[in-house]
Amino acid sequence: MKKIKQLCFLLAISLTATSCGDSFLELAPISNATADNFKTTDDFELAVNSAYATLYTVYHPEGPVSYVNEQMSDNAIMFNISGIQADKWQFKDYSLMTTNTMVYQFWQDYYKAIFSTNIVLNKIEGASLSTAYKDEVKAQMQFLRALYYFNMVQTWGDLPIVTTPLTGTEAYAVLRSPQAAVYEQIKKDLLFAIDKLPLASAISSAKIGRASKGAAQTLLGKVYLTIGDKTSAATVLKEVYNSNQYALLPSYASLWGPNVKNTKESIFEIQYQGGSVSSPYSRYYQTFYPNNNFLGFYGSGMNQVTDDLYNEYENNDPRRDLSIALGYNNGNTFIAQKYPIKWVHTNAVLGGGNPLSNNNFMVLRYADVLLMLSEATGDASYLNLVRSRAGLPKFGEPNYPATYTTLNLAIEHERRTELALEFHRWFDLKRNSRAVSLLATKGKAITNDKLLLPIPQIVRSQNSAITQNNGYN
Repeated sequence: MKKIKQLCFLLAISLTATSCGDSFLELAPISNATADNFKTTDDFELAVNSAYATLYTVYHPEGPVSYVNEQMSDNAIMFNISGIQADKWQFKDYSLMTTNTMVYQFWQDYYKAIFSTNIVLNKIEGASLSTAYKDEVKAQMQFLRALYYFNMVQTWGDLPIVTTPLTGTEAYAVLRSPQAAVYEQIKKDLLFAIDKLPLASAISSAKIGRASKGAAQTLLGKVYLTIGDKTSAATVLKEVYNSNQYALLPSYASLWGPNVKNTKESIFEIQYQGGSVSSPYSRYYQTFYPNNNFLGFYGSGMNQVTDDLYNEYENNDPRRDLSIALGYNNGNTFIAQKYPIKWVHTNAVLGGGNPLSNNNFMVLRYADVLLMLSEATGDASYLNLVRSRAGLPKFGEPNYPATYTTLNLAIEHERRTELALEFHRWFDLKRNSRAVSLLATKGKAITNDKLLLPIPQIVRSQNSAITQNNGYN
């Protein structure tokens, strides 16, 4: 509990003390005394916790990964009362402008997070600590940096690659590098992490939530799939499969609940501790609840479920009713509105009008590995393990749904239903070159140019040498 509270405190400092300053890459307080005096293991443990705390922002239910993967896909709509509504709807409507305040906020969120990893990497080099400890710290930070850059390159394409904590005018020399160079940096970080990180089974209870070797391998497998290298993806994902570190839980229902944490199926999971405003409590329950104050708190109405997603499930698929509610009761009146329920914490303590929920969030889990293995190898047996857990007919059997005539379509269907609303859908469709053709048939004003978000105008105002993505000039 002490470590969790420290981590939350450091997150609050990092979010309130940082600003854009003179440069879009100057995104952390240079006067931070702790950063200037990293010496002991305790100093670095606090700094590592602070870097991990950036996950709360990047994977916030209204954060960048949520918006692009759910709102820009066919999974979700929103009825949200806070913030600038026009800027929020631009994601769903594919009408993003370079002045969109949320696009700029997301850009800042990522570079702040990357600064947090870079400052640790910078300071650890000169520390008088054991080589083994220094290597593990570096591996943790390089895993996080790779995760953030992987999300960013899929979101914006070419990016400024920053691997040191830049300040002042030196940031202006860093322009956008081609996507290929960004992916090379991601792979470099992950290969180092794979070599130095421990197996999941070797992580102590005091460090639960930190990345393992399997997490880095899983992420690298997804990176390889995204750049079209299925052979390499299959190799690294099979290492995860053969590691005996992970397994599907017996039932889909057993994956969810405020007290279900770090199970055998979880590969990388963001840690929350509900019940106190001083702890990092989970916001998914409230944010994904319909826009109503019936329960004593205001539901935000984010990522409300489309009929299209609901109808994707086979009628006898138990995952549908474990993932999606049809509506809610307001007194004696039933209000029909589909919303996510994977992160519901009905009896959460209320604090300041917010449910202080306890639900963790899985960024990577073993079912994802199995589905990626089928994608990488063309072998349906991995996919069929996921379907068997759900009690559904296997791909290739006579009673498998006739709609999904190829293995690729079967994988797309399975990923959408198994991983629904877990922030995968848009990246999945982009990876398989299906986003434009599929989403256009569902009324989305999507074009090839709109497969990337605009570079925020304020970034280009700060540095006119930063180029803009096609379609936004």
